[in-house]
Amino acid sequence: MKRLQILILVVAALSLTAAGPSGHDDERRFRADLTGYEEVPSVSTLATGEFLARISRDEQSIEYVLRYRGLQGVVTQSHIHIAQLSVNGSIVIWLCQTDTNKDPTNLSDKCPSGKETEAVVTGKITSANVIAGSMTPQQLTAGDLAEVIRAIRAGAAYANVHTDLSPSGEIRGQIDVIDQDDKRHDDDKDRGH
Repeated sequence: MKRLQILILVVAALSLTAAGPSGHDDERRFRADLTGYEEVPSVSTLATGEFLARISRDEQSIEYVLRYRGLQGVVTQSHIHIAQLSVNGSIVIWLCQTDTNKDPTNLSDKCPSGKETEAVVTGKITSANVIAGSMTPQQLTAGDLAEVIRAIRAGAAYANVHTDLSPSGEIRGQIDVIDQDDKRHDDDKDRGH
């Protein structure tokens, strides 16, 4: 059963990173490498993570895979925030929740620990997952998935994982477009080059 679950996760991750026949796919596939150094302020941690996402062709949903490992604290929550690099911004989407930190939409899965082993969270985001931004000047409204997609494409969104030792976030990564050069680089790494 565990092998089947791992196989399903691998297939889901590969489908998120697979390029389609048109150049438009470059605008639908995204990645963030999460480290403590991207948090504001920076966090000294050996933890790492990845966030992979693919926007549907009709732009009504986003499928994602979040992986993290080596966290020093216990995971309390994970999100997508709207803000440019090195700036903190409003939470707009919960990627996972815990019993003590609940997703206000109650749509995200529970956060696995990720302390001793790699944790994997997968999900599908729709407009129902989008919450209003807590920072009024950002003018982010609940249910506005189109605005979140525009922010992601503009490089003004990040994913992070919060822990009890780093309540503002232990690891974070700016979400960027995966272009064909990134795809070739990832393929080379997979082949051991």
